Amino acid sequence: MLTGVTIVDFSRHLPGPICTMRLADLGAEVIEVEPFHDKAHSPVIRPTHPEVRETGAFYLRSHRNHKSISLNLRTNEGKALAFALARQADVVVESYRPGVMRHLGLDYDRLWEMNPAVIYCSVTSYGQSGELYQIGGHDLNVQAVSGFLSLVRDMEGKPVVADFPLSDYALGLYASEQICAALVQRARTGRGAYLDVSSADLFSSWTGLHALFMSYSSSIGRETGRGSLLAYQVFETADGQYVALAALEEKFWLNFCRAVGRADWELCHRASVARHPEVFEDMKALFLSRTQAEWSELGSEVDCCLTAVEDWENWADNPYVANREIAYTLPYLEKKSPDQEGNFAHCYRTERLSPPWHTDYTYELLKRKLNLTEADLSRLQKQGVIPAASS
Repeated sequence: MLTGVTIVDFSRHLPGPICTMRLADLGAEVIEVEPFHDKAHSPVIRPTHPEVRETGAFYLRSHRNHKSISLNLRTNEGKALAFALARQADVVVESYRPGVMRHLGLDYDRLWEMNPAVIYCSVTSYGQSGELYQIGGHDLNVQAVSGFLSLVRDMEGKPVVADFPLSDYALGLYASEQICAALVQRARTGRGAYLDVSSADLFSSWTGLHALFMSYSSSIGRETGRGSLLAYQVFETADGQYVALAALEEKFWLNFCRAVGRADWELCHRASVARHPEVFEDMKALFLSRTQAEWSELGSEVDCCLTAVEDWENWADNPYVANREIAYTLPYLEKKSPDQEGNFAHCYRTERLSPPWHTDYTYELLKRKLNLTEADLSRLQKQGVIPAASS
């Protein structure tokens, strides 16, 4: 869908590459500008753990379909080459702190003078203005500042730190959405756009929507929030696994109660754990009486919003992922046929089938995009602007 669209990506960390990777998956050509310093004599290798480098996990997570070009932006020649590439691009993405791209001469205003149709997206934690715009921040800080973290608490009321960088992935999705919208606008009007995309803005808007709803809801207060309801909980099973019950609507709760033979619970549909601790203890004991697979089977037979908490370590074997062929949509995962009984478990071999995770396209891109000759490339390499050619 985005074939013919060229994106020059100066972003670092996770949100920017997630954004441009999604656009690359849709057909755009993404040129990822890697920092190169002559002292190292090689492009900067981001992953430090050897297994991450060797398996290509870092590449597959957020950099697949990117074409990497290594430039020394500490040199005037390197900055000039980066500008020449960005000037030709349909979209430029960056994630430096505000002011850095202006210092490098790669800011929107300067590019707009040469290419008014350029779409320029700045991806940051706190945006280009406000009290925090120059402050460093990661996923956890964004969740905290936005108020989102206050909504994710354990049974003791303490905010929970998730292993999954939710705001980073969400920002990547949001930025790609904004870029696609800007591309549609440009197709109609010919105008480019500057996009100030912030993860704290995004999460604050989500929190605000929830706060607005709660302020006009009859269920104000933590005691009657979803996470406090008997019908909306995660329970441990007999085999040490977990299942999620989300029987918010009365019909789902009644179906569940009848399926487990507990008619005495039917009136507890909107009841909280705090008001009925004895029912909660009985529910915990009930779920400990069967395995996750047994509860999952019940959830598939009875319409009560009961599902297994699938383990991320066995993600490709997850029945939903397998049946929807989600794993097969990711490059480098080999699809295999179901077993004789028609089961999809172990249908995807997750070993890396790709080339090494990092492929440097510096020479190819400079030749193709900027028409540089071998002599030009040799001179730039000797000046420390680009790395030596890959063997």
